[in-house]
Amino acid sequence: MTIAPVSVSETNFAGGMTVDAALIDRVYECSVVPELWPDILDDVAGQVDARGGLLFSARRTLDWTASKSLTDVFQTYVADGWFANCDRRVCIMSQAQPSFFVEHDFWSESDLDRTPIYRDFFRPRGLGWSAGTGLKMPTGDNVVFSIERDFERGPIERDYVDHLNALRPHLARSAFLTARLGMQRIAGATETLTAIGLPAVALDAGGAVVEANELAQGLTGHLRWGSQNQLVLTDKRARQWLHDGLAALGDPTATVPSSFPVRNADDVPELVAHLLPVRRSAQDIFGGGFALLFLTTLGGKRAPDAALLRSLFDLTPAEARVAAGLAEGQSLEEIALASGIAFETVRKQLRGVFEKTGCNRQAEVATLLASVKVGEGA
Repeated sequence: MTIAPVSVSETNFAGGMTVDAALIDRVYECSVVPELWPDILDDVAGQVDARGGLLFSARRTLDWTASKSLTDVFQTYVADGWFANCDRRVCIMSQAQPSFFVEHDFWSESDLDRTPIYRDFFRPRGLGWSAGTGLKMPTGDNVVFSIERDFERGPIERDYVDHLNALRPHLARSAFLTARLGMQRIAGATETLTAIGLPAVALDAGGAVVEANELAQGLTGHLRWGSQNQLVLTDKRARQWLHDGLAALGDPTATVPSSFPVRNADDVPELVAHLLPVRRSAQDIFGGGFALLFLTTLGGKRAPDAALLRSLFDLTPAEARVAAGLAEGQSLEEIALASGIAFETVRKQLRGVFEKTGCNRQAEVATLLASVKVGEGA
């Protein structure tokens, strides 16, 4: 996942609408202050003329939160077993494209009339139109966002879906940490980093360590503490990406990867580092910390699941297809032939893979991505 938070007042995107930078800051605030999610979900829903929103996270247990206007509805949804039998959730999680989806992406009008979750649950409660997205994380966390609109208002329009997609990378990164925390605020920095359950470090703007959990402190082969408590990654390329990533957190035009591989002394990727900003009241928890760095583990020797590639590096579906092909040992020519597209198109997609994974050669991409598996962190 590559995310560059916005520091200007607004950022434009296709369709003519804008995303407010203050909203993005609040989204990142929610990453470690989960009780703020209901208000954020309300605000996001309001931007697309919907009643409210919800956030589900499933790993070993199911956690969820929702706009206040939808809390009673989704308490019933969970308590009465609708979540376990929801066709909509299954369809959303099955999709390869990193996007929000609406009902008509899956069903016709007659299909919706016959589908129990719509016929017997949503429509009797005045709902029935939504835009949802699923996030399959490499740690085994599965996250679903959904924005719910009143049935009488009609389906969510494509321009509004584009607007939600502009927010999606920010929502994804923040929701991942929220899911790791069990959607509960943890009072102190040490406790918060421990609850994340992954090696994690809070950094100031210059890269000095504000706080680190035991999992991070145990990664002595990859992390060390330098002078003035500077975090030093033993992988020189990863060290430079961290430096550039910290500098880019306030630059909306930056193309520096916010997720990048960390290699061992034999130049074999073993971890993926993820960098995200600490915003607003979340800074109080980390004593003025500027950013969080957390790491997920690579391992195994098999072709990776495309959904994991997208979650790790925010690849487009086309880029993920190229990356997965390289991990399986295919040449660019074979990937182009199998996909039915021009060789030059595949080369262009490969450049996107290089940019987002921090690799410079096809062999590096294959080595990195062939090591991706679902795990529980380091």
